[in-house]
Amino acid sequence: MTGSRTPTLARHLLGWALGALVLVWGAFIWFGYTTGEHEADELTDGHLASVSSLLLPLAPGGLEADGMSARRINGTGTGSDLRAHDYQRSLTVVVWDRQGRVLSHIGDAPPPPFTVPEGFASPLLGDPPQGWRTFSRWDDTHGFKLTVMASLQERDELAADIADQVTQPGLWLLPVVALFLGLAIHRGLRPLRALAQQVHALDPQKAQKVNAPVRFEELATTVDAINRLVDRYHAVLTRERALANEFAHELRTPLASIALQARVAQDAAPGSAQQQALARLGEDALRAGDVLAHLLALARASRAELDEAAQALDLDALARRVVADFAPDAHAGGRELGLTSPGPFLLSGHPVLLELALRNLVQNALAHTPRGTRVEVELDPVAQLLQVSDDGPRHGETPAPPVPGVVQPLRLGLGHRVVEKVAALHGARFEPDVPLPERRRGWRIRFSPLPDQV
Repeated sequence: MTGSRTPTLARHLLGWALGALVLVWGAFIWFGYTTGEHEADELTDGHLASVSSLLLPLAPGGLEADGMSARRINGTGTGSDLRAHDYQRSLTVVVWDRQGRVLSHIGDAPPPPFTVPEGFASPLLGDPPQGWRTFSRWDDTHGFKLTVMASLQERDELAADIADQVTQPGLWLLPVVALFLGLAIHRGLRPLRALAQQVHALDPQKAQKVNAPVRFEELATTVDAINRLVDRYHAVLTRERALANEFAHELRTPLASIALQARVAQDAAPGSAQQQALARLGEDALRAGDVLAHLLALARASRAELDEAAQALDLDALARRVVADFAPDAHAGGRELGLTSPGPFLLSGHPVLLELALRNLVQNALAHTPRGTRVEVELDPVAQLLQVSDDGPRHGETPAPPVPGVVQPLRLGLGHRVVEKVAALHGARFEPDVPLPERRRGWRIRFSPLPDQV
């Protein structure tokens, strides 16, 4: 076990949710800040225009003291200490006559040039130069001109302050949302944790299932998949136990007979009795070997079901190879072994296991067909059918003599169990002892139809 911690689903979901939230939050903060600055600038410009509209009717006389023109009135000595509001900004008002003479100058800003255009402008004034925001307009008679000025620095400070006030709630909102989002995800995953505890408590040996009700469709699908897996595992386990018991019983007989015949051969004097004991010893050894071979075949099929992936194969080529391998033994025993196939038979599966199943069927047919009969391997790609047929004796008839080199079929039909398991592994159905015309019988593996044949 490594020292690294496995990431949890809750952290994974929280990370993705917070990532998306940060992106959206960042976009809103940026838009909020820029919008706040823009609206603050608009507010300052509107304030300048409003002041100009308010003072224009009073100019020039209302802005002069004792009839003195061109007089500068400093705000520093008259009420500057009253400026106490955060959003209060100093303004400068300049009034000119038609000839460009300054009639009034109220405020600390240097007067702009008389040529400053009517409306809004942002000139640089003073030494060193500083930015100012101005709004200028003429009276109705075009007799004098009024300009209201505000510092661009103060305006920008005001805009930044308003933008900060707009965006500050979002700065503390993100951690609060993250906290409550984490709590919500933790609470929302409680059914999944409860399901995990139920799965951990399952005992496949007893075929237990997840029986607790599930309120959510996603978890219901998962529970259904788990229960199907438990059923499948229990069915396989039950079948393997039964096969193991049958194999153990079938293997116990030849092993006991081998020990007995070995003792008889050892104690008997040279002669016919000893030869019979040795012959029986050889038969029992072959029988025990056949049981072990089938046991290994089942183990291989089980391993292929769990570990190996299916691959494309041609059942026609596989069948031709198997028939060619058994043809000499069939001919030596006086049997005829043939193949009927229209051509390629393509499917997806495990070639080693399919060859093993076909060899079991051919071996079984050759083992109990009399001399002069025919064993036929038939392929039908259209019907997705593999069949091995023969015209051997029926139940109750005299069995055929053994074929040299071919082990006699097991009493419990374990070879057919192997074929059945291989067929099930390929989604096929094994049909044993099917009656055929002309007193023939067949053993079939019927594969699932191809998609374009359904």
